[in-house]
Amino acid sequence: MLRQDSTGKLTVYVAKKDLEEEVISQTPSENGKIFTLNNGWQLEFKDLDEPLKLPQTLEARRLA
Repeated sequence: MLRQDSTGKLTVYVAKKDLEEEVISQTPSENGKIFTLNNGWQLEFKDLDEPLKLPQTLEARRLA
């Protein structure tokens, strides 16, 4: 799930891992965007709408 926290920062919640982390960078990729999280994970999201409509539940692929 992508959402904005109370300070306006983009956060990602991964339910299966019970993990909530802040997005520290966004990089364009061939299929969409790669979000780098505060814990070092990189998640690739395909076909994101611009501008983002949040909160939103999406599928992502973990790269690192």
